[in-house]
Amino acid sequence: MPNRTRRALILAALAVPALAAIPAAAHGPTRQKVTLTTEVAAPPAEVWEVIGNFQDMSWHPAVHSTQGEGGNEIDATRLLTLGEEGGPTIDEILYKYDAEKMTYSYRITEVAVETLPVTNYSSHLTVKPGANGGSLIEWRGAFYRGYPNNDPPEHLNDETAIAAVTGVYQAGLDALADRFGGTN
Repeated sequence: MPNRTRRALILAALAVPALAAIPAAAHGPTRQKVTLTTEVAAPPAEVWEVIGNFQDMSWHPAVHSTQGEGGNEIDATRLLTLGEEGGPTIDEILYKYDAEKMTYSYRITEVAVETLPVTNYSSHLTVKPGANGGSLIEWRGAFYRGYPNNDPPEHLNDETAIAAVTGVYQAGLDALADRFGGTN
């Protein structure tokens, strides 16, 4: 073996342990997930009639109004105004819709972290047959915390993001359980 090749092999062999000794740099946030479900006494078609229109989120108590374009077609958009007239807003886009399976998926395209402390948020809302002719409503989402770097402030950390999304889902599911008669 020529000296140059031998030297390259020795240097490569010495470099591996040296690289292993370098401490790993802290990584950024990890994707968080929340899934909540509730069972209601109404049949799935009746529940879907209320929540299956992407352009109408009036069933959620935090939503003051919904404005949108595109109906239930892929790439339809909606603007949710929260609380009251002139309240904070959330822009969303529909990326999957299946009326037969009673499910749709959407992403937030714009929201202030002061309103919802998340980034890269996507969500899925589904109605399935439940017990005794009722329905199982599932709302699940995946997202990153509102602060993309290491050492986030408390109001933008993973725990705060999870709590905020859980609160949004729970409020919506509780409203549906009140409307249709919860079975839990």
